[in-house]
Amino acid sequence: MEIIAHGIDLVDCPRIEDMVKRHGDRFTDRVFTAAEQKYARANRNPVEKLAGRFAAKEAVLKLLGTGWRGKIAWTEIEIVNNAAGQPEVALSGEVKKIADELGIKHISVSITHTANFAIASAVALTKKAEP
Repeated sequence: MEIIAHGIDLVDCPRIEDMVKRHGDRFTDRVFTAAEQKYARANRNPVEKLAGRFAAKEAVLKLLGTGWRGKIAWTEIEIVNNAAGQPEVALSGEVKKIADELGIKHISVSITHTANFAIASAVALTKKAEP
């Protein structure tokens, strides 16, 4: 296992809350998958959960070195929780193609948040670490 790249992002939770209030489903459907939206809505503080996933997606784009551009769609990066509750990254479409070209086999992500801020760190690896 070798670390290929790292990305980190900080999001202002009130900014995400404002986007949800102003744009509603148009914003959430464009940025978050149905599973991500369901997860956020099932929690006491859905804005914090959405902001954490937004930060994670930005961190992934940073480690890919692309930013959000071209054919990339926000929903091509999905942050889901495994059975233990740990967030995991699932890629599809153009984002997966870029990751494959870079030799990325696994992306490890960590997310934390408060009422005001969400931060995420993503690390690209050549293969998934064995437990």
